[in-house]
Amino acid sequence: MKENIKSAVLRVVTESHDAVEPDKVFQEVDAKDREAFTNSVKQLQQDGKLLITKKGKLVSPKASGLTPARIISQSKNFSFARPLDGGEDVYIADANRKKAMLGDIVMLHKLHNSPKGMDGAVERIIVRGSRMVTGTVSRSRACCELVPDSNFRFNINIEKGATLGARNGDKVQAVLSFRPRTNQLSARVIKIYGKASSAKICADAIIDANAIPTEFPADVAAAARRLAARGISPEERNHRLDLRDQLIFTVDGADAKDLDDAISVEKISSGWRLGVHIADVSHYVREGSPIDKEALRRGTSVYFADRVIPMLPKELSNGSCSLNAGEDKLTFSALIELDSRGNIVSYDFRKTIINSKVRGVYSEVNQIFAKTAGAEILNKYKPVLQPLKVGKELADLLERRGVERGTMELESGESRFTLNEQGICVDITARVQGEAEKMIEQFMLTANQAAAMFAGSADIPFVYRVHEAPDPERVCILRELAGALGLKNQKLREGVRSADFADLLQEAAHTPASKMISNQVLRTMAKARYDFRPLGHFGLALNDYCHFTSPIRRYPDTAIHRILSDLVAGAPASKLQKKYTEFAANAASESSICEVRAMKAERDAEKCYMAEYMSQHIGEEYDGIISGVTARGIFVELPNSVEGFVSLEDFPECRFQFDGLTTHTDEISGRKLTIGGALRIQVASADVATGLIDFTPAE
Repeated sequence: MKENIKSAVLRVVTESHDAVEPDKVFQEVDAKDREAFTNSVKQLQQDGKLLITKKGKLVSPKASGLTPARIISQSKNFSFARPLDGGEDVYIADANRKKAMLGDIVMLHKLHNSPKGMDGAVERIIVRGSRMVTGTVSRSRACCELVPDSNFRFNINIEKGATLGARNGDKVQAVLSFRPRTNQLSARVIKIYGKASSAKICADAIIDANAIPTEFPADVAAAARRLAARGISPEERNHRLDLRDQLIFTVDGADAKDLDDAISVEKISSGWRLGVHIADVSHYVREGSPIDKEALRRGTSVYFADRVIPMLPKELSNGSCSLNAGEDKLTFSALIELDSRGNIVSYDFRKTIINSKVRGVYSEVNQIFAKTAGAEILNKYKPVLQPLKVGKELADLLERRGVERGTMELESGESRFTLNEQGICVDITARVQGEAEKMIEQFMLTANQAAAMFAGSADIPFVYRVHEAPDPERVCILRELAGALGLKNQKLREGVRSADFADLLQEAAHTPASKMISNQVLRTMAKARYDFRPLGHFGLALNDYCHFTSPIRRYPDTAIHRILSDLVAGAPASKLQKKYTEFAANAASESSICEVRAMKAERDAEKCYMAEYMSQHIGEEYDGIISGVTARGIFVELPNSVEGFVSLEDFPECRFQFDGLTTHTDEISGRKLTIGGALRIQVASADVATGLIDFTPAE
């Protein structure tokens, strides 16, 4: 596959021992587009992968003796920076910080080992992070301070007259700056959200803190309205494979409005014929259009307990692109044949038009599978009862095939939140995956695999979903934990396979250690991301994998639909290489960044909603399971998925010894607090603003 400009520039600069003139690099990488070359150099500089000298030359940080890093936490007298290429976090004394702040990308020098670990100093700031933060106002007679939501480990003084009238306990947004002369950090309030005791208010702040766009620009909204009003032309209908008479249907959550996948399935003499029909978003969202640029900027839809921030305007996400039952819809279909053992025999990707026969709901289909469905549900699904039966049979086979291959069954740990009319969280339950959810998941996995196989066989630029092998040091930690819990750990060493992790998870299943092992396996593995290279998917034990099935809510899916659309239209690989090499690399990079941003925001908001719910139950007692152990105390998880912290100080008559992994043992009584053990707790406190929940032992 052709090397993209960024990779080529980085290779040329890295291979050179001296600083290189940009024009020389431009010639060596054989770049045709000066603007694309300049943008690549700028991006590499922002990523900390190359430097521009005072004379305008390009040089690698390594050749300059510098280490690119990001400031990840900041206290009053010191900070920590994490090297971008991995390695130990670096301690930076305040005198060596050069006004670098949390989130800044910096170049470090003077790295050396010290009693506190790796020590270093900031040589320069490469990319300034946001100086805008959110937090809670804390007022006293002496001062007015901001308690930041982010990894500032200290309160920041709010400048006199710069509060906008914010009261004690208000959630606010503020801009940080250094005071002249004193060099002290101070804050200036620029927005008041409301009371920090409201999870909804905190979610508003979390959205801003993570720079997640919520409003669509006027030109994007207008373009979406025009597309929705245009409808489907007769020419477009005639150019597509017409599947409107087939038994095609959707199955989603009851509250889902962006239905981007439908299925059809039948048993044939040689095995199975599976159709996965995906909303043809790339037909509506053209490359370089205002909608496309905004979708790339957002990268993904973001889901909170009380709202969805969509990647596409609602006219498309809930309208033209959504595969609503009884409506003609444009789709991109993966038509897959599998043999009797569930192996993919062939696949055909076609532009199609469908008309979904039933708007399926997970909970209703689960009742059909469990044979508990009433007459009303059975009547609704009457047209597709046979495909559902066949689909369940195929999904069970595919799941068994995944287990044989070494796919891991990780506990999701997801929660379901119920809010009242005021937006206050009044109930939380652990989200359970039913048979219907598993069926759709297996079909989507199959379509994603087929799409990646199709792209790989054609040797075209692509956006792969990759999941690399775990770091050996993390595997060692998992090995020690598994051994301490009495689980088999002989295979947990360098060169571990996904099947070895799967065996460990299977052994731990239905034991008190199940959740802890699942969480530690997640921490052990590398984070899945997007890449233009087919690096394989460790967790699924697949050589090639991608995301094809959710283009309404994920940009990588839209990107590969665009590429595959040209491929099925007959474009040669050479043309696709030229057209999409840079596009695929950029889409992969930007989508990975947006995914991390969305996941962080969703996780932070969930903590606030959990704290809001538990704040209504202060003093109540619950039975929980010890889910984590630290030097300071233990974490206890309740049946509703809420987790809280119990300090060792709350066991005043005990003198605990920590084994460093799973257990605190009381030297006096011999009592053990160990992962998986039961503990009855009392809810002591719940701070909505921070999402922190504290329990105490109920005894």
